[in-house]
Amino acid sequence: MRGSGIEISDEGVRACIGKGLPVLQGDIDEGLRDYPDHSFDYIILNQTLQAVKKPDVVLGEMLRVGEMAVVGFPNFAYWKMRMYLLLRGRMPKTEFLPYDWYNTPNIHFCSITDFNGYCDRFGLRVERRIYLSNDRGGRVLRGVRPNLFAESAVYLLAMK
Repeated sequence: MRGSGIEISDEGVRACIGKGLPVLQGDIDEGLRDYPDHSFDYIILNQTLQAVKKPDVVLGEMLRVGEMAVVGFPNFAYWKMRMYLLLRGRMPKTEFLPYDWYNTPNIHFCSITDFNGYCDRFGLRVERRIYLSNDRGGRVLRGVRPNLFAESAVYLLAMK
């Protein structure tokens, strides 16, 4: 088994090298041109989709380079985030999204419903999806109404 990472920052690259992890310095928004088609079984993008500038380019490149793509992202339609905005009138902050509106790396606020629509529109086959929640009620209800009760989601994708 082999793996490789992509990191844009000098500090991140140094940290990976310091841990003995293979890493390529680059910007995933510019694509994965250093990798040939189907050079990996799986490409993983976890909790980063909302922070990239060109999610469509990133997802397309992931499925060009890998046979399958694993994509994890926060659900911005989670009920606690909705209530925070409704009751406080401010952009929500959570354990997983601890930023203020002015210093957040998140630029694409996506819900589970949004991502399902994206997959349908662009011909991505969803092999599996898992909905995650830390609160007790959400763990039960996330399977019933994931867009409302899941804090985040992880998808296994392939091309149709």
